[in-house]
Amino acid sequence: MAVKIRLKRMGSKQKPFYRIVAADSRSPRDGRFIETIGTYNPIVKENNVTVDEEKVAKWIKNGAQPTDTVKSLLSKNGIWSKIKNNK
Repeated sequence: MAVKIRLKRMGSKQKPFYRIVAADSRSPRDGRFIETIGTYNPIVKENNVTVDEEKVAKWIKNGAQPTDTVKSLLSKNGIWSKIKNNK
């Protein structure tokens, strides 16, 4: 089972809100997921990403691959470099 760390779209029309989740790569974007890791709100200018760093590190250690968007969100907050340094 290939696990991806990706965004799940929530919210209403014109007001997107995303959850960062660990999900099977075969499941649909807004479908079944394994665990919620954090949130991303593109509408808010400051503090738009909240992530549980321990959960992200655990999933990446277990072989989960983040999507390009999630990877860029993690690196903007400095979380990606912490995880890579711990390996």
